[in-house]
Amino acid sequence: MKTTIDTIIEKLDGLAPRTALVLGSGLGGLVDALENPIRFSYSNLEGFPSSGVSGHAGELVAGTISDKPVFILSGRAHYYESGNANAMRPALELLKGLGVERLILTNSAGSLRDDMPPGSVMMLTDHINFSGTNPLIGEETDDRFVGMTSAYDKSLCAALEAAAEDVKIELSKGVYMWFSGPSFETPAEIRMARTFGADAVGMSTVPEVIIGRFLGLKCAACSVITNFGAGITGSELSHDETKEMAPIGGKRLQAILEKAIRDLD
Repeated sequence: MKTTIDTIIEKLDGLAPRTALVLGSGLGGLVDALENPIRFSYSNLEGFPSSGVSGHAGELVAGTISDKPVFILSGRAHYYESGNANAMRPALELLKGLGVERLILTNSAGSLRDDMPPGSVMMLTDHINFSGTNPLIGEETDDRFVGMTSAYDKSLCAALEAAAEDVKIELSKGVYMWFSGPSFETPAEIRMARTFGADAVGMSTVPEVIIGRFLGLKCAACSVITNFGAGITGSELSHDETKEMAPIGGKRLQAILEKAIRDLD
């Protein structure tokens, strides 16, 4: 009996990506840049989540960027949708089973810095898990004790920095704080996040990084800044604002990612 992995490998017809991207809200444009895309709907893949968030497509897509093979997870499940921080584990396990070694995650985030306005791109250098949960809760093996000192792979981060320099796009660096959502943070929580050393806040990515490290994947992540954190400008936050601003910074991030993928070994 064929497994899901066997079926996908057969349809890939020799394509063997070692790099995978996870796309956040409004960042689906990168899928359109793939040459000869091969699409798999999440609904047809066992254990895959069905994202209930507008702006998330729900497809696994394989293809090439300048002859470099890559997988793209277009859409993700969030902790706030079901209370399951482990929702993306089946998808990441499948990528691992398909031979993926590098995982680059993207998200939309709120800035806590005046020098990082909406439309900016930030590469994560570290994160703060402020959600109160962890995707490895319930894992029974000692592998659950994952070291997170080097959660963000230095070589992958260096490749992203070099790519940004080559395409002449400013790439900020900073610490991302994961809040559970779905409500946005309060001004008091934003003041706390700044005090704790966070540069941006968001509702995703950290669970996938933890799972990725658990699976032995090299991880990197970038945020598209869609707004300032609550209380910084005095304006109320909304998901519509996120969807509106994400494509602006998304184009910048797309250029960086395309260049980085072309240059990866």
